[in-house]
Amino acid sequence: LTVPDYNNLTQCEALDDIKLNLTATDYGTYLANEASPLYTSTIVDKCTQKLVDDWNNMRCQADETLAKFLDFCTYGHMIDNVVLIVTGTLHERDVQELLDKCHPLGMFDSIATLAVAQNMRELFRLVLVDTPLAPYFSDNLTHEDLDEMNIEIMRNTLYKAYL
Repeated sequence: LTVPDYNNLTQCEALDDIKLNLTATDYGTYLANEASPLYTSTIVDKCTQKLVDDWNNMRCQADETLAKFLDFCTYGHMIDNVVLIVTGTLHERDVQELLDKCHPLGMFDSIATLAVAQNMRELFRLVLVDTPLAPYFSDNLTHEDLDEMNIEIMRNTLYKAYL
């Protein structure tokens, strides 16, 4: 968004005004087919989708060093998504519901396989084999660490290793 685009958005009084102002920007195609009444969650979802699409486009165009950096920037979201899946698995939540709550920048090809694990040992093995986060798990956690009491400790340990 340009400065004038942003200034116009700050003057909006209704969600339809936001949609109208965004129509003249790169976000327009993402909101074009949304009917009224418009909800804030719809705007957030569409703007997030634009961010993810731009991120992926930039990632595809990047040289090896920049691509590695861009991948590294997504690992925080991946950690949050894995923790969400682990927590959901512990509480026997619906897989699709969990996947819908995951941040799009933290998605990776095999994230859905994490949700089909039958126990914490299998989940730990799947994380080690199928995710870009494997080095952070293998060096810092064991399958015994994957229980309800240790979820926040696991998140913090992974963030510490990642950063």
